[in-house]
Amino acid sequence: MKSLLAVLVVSLSVTSLLAAADDPPAQIEPTHAAVSYGPHERNVLDFWKAEGDGPRPLLVYIHGGGWTSGDKKQNSNVFRPFLEKGISYAAINYRLSTESTLPAPVHDAARAIQFLRTKALEWNIDTKHIALTGGSAGACTSMWILLHDDLADPKSDDPVLRESSRVCAAAVSAGQTSIDPKVIEGWLGPNVLKHRMINLAVGEKTIEAALENYERHKALYFEFSPYNHVDAGDPPLFMTYPADMTLPSKDAGHGIHHPVYGVKLKEKSDSVGHECHLLIPDVSKSVKYANGNAFLFAKLLEK
Repeated sequence: MKSLLAVLVVSLSVTSLLAAADDPPAQIEPTHAAVSYGPHERNVLDFWKAEGDGPRPLLVYIHGGGWTSGDKKQNSNVFRPFLEKGISYAAINYRLSTESTLPAPVHDAARAIQFLRTKALEWNIDTKHIALTGGSAGACTSMWILLHDDLADPKSDDPVLRESSRVCAAAVSAGQTSIDPKVIEGWLGPNVLKHRMINLAVGEKTIEAALENYERHKALYFEFSPYNHVDAGDPPLFMTYPADMTLPSKDAGHGIHHPVYGVKLKEKSDSVGHECHLLIPDVSKSVKYANGNAFLFAKLLEK
């Protein structure tokens, strides 16, 4: 009886160990949660502080959702590798275009970068090594901030707006490099215009109304298309897209995330001497970086 009991105890112990080994890693709670970076309800961010000697580099995640939906919440397994390498992490919310049209969603994200710079001493941030990441509309915003001139206003009464919005790099996925309907229809065909991101960005309920009032919105469409801001002095960019190169685009979802967005920006970057890497399976790859994480590790940890 004793030997049978011992076997059962050992068996249960082994089973418990195996079950524990199969359990997913616990979620990592933010060091600072739902910190307000601006006056609006959605102007909040979460921050995870990395350990390490000296100020730590920072990766900032901007969520997707067509600027019409989405949230900063993520499974921490996504950013755990960065914390393990001593890279702090932040994730932001911003106003959505269903309530606040352009420039609100993009300028909010830029303000979040400026706010994080005001926390450099308190949160141990290396302000020379701040990079961006995100997918879809989060990628579009990331690329706009990366490629746009600095938004810092030294004369502003708001101390946050006196800070630089510039970052050192961005690695993004399935991002829109233009949101101009007359440009992207030429690139991708008419199905891309069925995605509500394009008309809601400028406050129109339908794409038909956006096109009818195109001249009224043209300046916004131009300004918030990252493609229009590329020059040789911009920080490096790594773009990833799905492999389906079918043209014209098959539907709204395919069109709004189409790899041709990346192809067009890569062509322009190459023409002006801007460092740009494009990963499309079986179509395009970077000779230097296997993926976006490898790129970000290199850019954030370089001396």
